[in-house]
Amino acid sequence: MSGRAMPCSPQEIASLFLFEKLSPEQLGRLCAEGRVERFDTGPVYAEGEPATCFYVMIEGTVVLSRRVGGDDVEVSRTSQRGVYAGAMQAYLGDRVPQTYTNSMRVTEPTRFFVLPAQSFADFMQEWFPMAAHLLEGLFFGAKNTQRAIGQRERLLALGSLSAGLTHELNNPAAAAVRATAALRERVGKMRHKLAVIAHGPYSREALADLIEIQERTAERVAKAPVLSPLEASDREDELADWLDDHGIAEGWRIAPTFVQAGLDTDWLEQVAAAVAEDILPGAVGWLNYTVETELLMDEIDDSTTRISHLVDAAKQYSQLDRAPHRVVDVHELLDSTLLMLSGKIGPRVRVVKDYDRSLPDVPAYPAELNQVWTNLIDNAVFAIGSTGGEGTLTVRTAREGDRLLVEFRDTGPGIPADIRSRIFDPFFTTKPVGEGTGLGLDISWRIVVNKHHGSLQVESAPGDTRFQVLLPLTAPEPGTEPATETETGTETATDTGPGIVPNIGPNTGNETETAEEPA
Repeated sequence: MSGRAMPCSPQEIASLFLFEKLSPEQLGRLCAEGRVERFDTGPVYAEGEPATCFYVMIEGTVVLSRRVGGDDVEVSRTSQRGVYAGAMQAYLGDRVPQTYTNSMRVTEPTRFFVLPAQSFADFMQEWFPMAAHLLEGLFFGAKNTQRAIGQRERLLALGSLSAGLTHELNNPAAAAVRATAALRERVGKMRHKLAVIAHGPYSREALADLIEIQERTAERVAKAPVLSPLEASDREDELADWLDDHGIAEGWRIAPTFVQAGLDTDWLEQVAAAVAEDILPGAVGWLNYTVETELLMDEIDDSTTRISHLVDAAKQYSQLDRAPHRVVDVHELLDSTLLMLSGKIGPRVRVVKDYDRSLPDVPAYPAELNQVWTNLIDNAVFAIGSTGGEGTLTVRTAREGDRLLVEFRDTGPGIPADIRSRIFDPFFTTKPVGEGTGLGLDISWRIVVNKHHGSLQVESAPGDTRFQVLLPLTAPEPGTEPATETETGTETATDTGPGIVPNIGPNTGNETETAEEPA
């Protein structure tokens, strides 16, 4: 939008704080290359357009807004003379995208001093060469720092997840190895016992009965009921007494195995009725090996199944071989993340899942949502640990209007009110040096807001801190696709100066202001 040109007065320009130290010659050059324009109520420029001009407000009221998802979010409104916006990074040239990264409009007739972007760049380099170099170093230094620390943040998260996954895989793998070794020993003893039986005075009918009992025993092991400790102890005593009464040595050693397999005295009576009395001890010993091998195979099956589930969870978490954007069940993502982080969560943090399973699937970038869950869970566990290590983490899902809510609630000490507005700022962290980079919540905010058109907010009180992620239930309208990583990450230059927006953080839609604003 073009304004109405008006005379440019060097004296009026000198009254603005930005130019008050300039010489008369410099003020004259500004008026010669720039211009004063009057804008009626309405837009001045739009976000994404080429940044062709640098604007300094002489009088009026200006409003800046950012496009977040499908909405325009107001980030600043002021009537202060001298505030500035527009082509703030023109002096950096083509090393950064020279586009407006916000939209500006005026709410009443407003006058601006308007300087072409190239003239602004030339004046900066000619009049303030040292300042230009310092600002350039600050700008690119902050970008490089944020990029390097962002990579470090991801590596630390990957290392933590790898350690947790290795720990979780080690337990079932070790159990399978132990069970396999024990199984090999039992099978060896079974072969020895079979040789003894084969050379014994047993008829073909007795051996056939013994094999038939063995088959029924194996079937019974597969259907063993779950007993309470008291019930199991009582049954062990009964079986041990029965075995002693029938002359079977060391019945107290055999009884626990039979109880675990779901066998009782009624079953032993059936065995005693099916075989001759003289071969009963050998039959019971043979069946004991059968039970032990079945139990060991069940243990191996459970262990390998557990390993398979962990591998599936790792694939689900990393979203290997899956489309980057698709319709997903957030509960699957949450479960895989909790499983991947179970080693870090530890036994002292109680995890409560309060899921609304009736919620529909949502369109999302699942791998990136898993990164959000990881950051929020990690922060919750750290907060709980800071109060002694014991507490509760509640993960809740619910529907709020046309959005899906995922809430992470912890019983930690809470976030002090004086820093609550800063927690989403890049590099801000309350963790000790070396334990946090201050990018976890910044990255999470950008993923939720910029890529998913959702919102991330926090409510906190001592013993009750809740991070709430709200995601749209439907895909965005055409033309409002989420920004790319370059657009939402540290590659984006911020063109709003402190005269208009002295401190814009992610909650206002300008997530890179703290790290990249050189002015």
